[in-house]
Amino acid sequence: MLSLSHREFVSAFHDGAINVTFDPKGAARFISARLLLPLFMMPVLGIGVALALTGWIWTGLSVIALGIIVPRLIKRGAPRFLMQQMMEDEELYREVLHAGIMQVATREPA
Repeated sequence: MLSLSHREFVSAFHDGAINVTFDPKGAARFISARLLLPLFMMPVLGIGVALALTGWIWTGLSVIALGIIVPRLIKRGAPRFLMQQMMEDEELYREVLHAGIMQVATREPA
């Protein structure tokens, strides 16, 4: 694993000099914790259940589905989201490196 400053990382990535890989599960956990997804999901599910129980069955089921699907979609796209955000945010870059969910390696010449 390479030890690069944020500026070196961004430059090397744009030049194609490095390969960046993420642990998908680690990235999903990182994003979930950073965005507080469980705290988002629980009230949304509660609202969906309340709507379904008060007669708005399809609306309630739709809200429940959104409360389940949206966090999963966010977690699935976590590596791309992190990569995009790390290009602009040095603090996030350091946090991701410290969390150990990203590996940086030099690209082999062709």
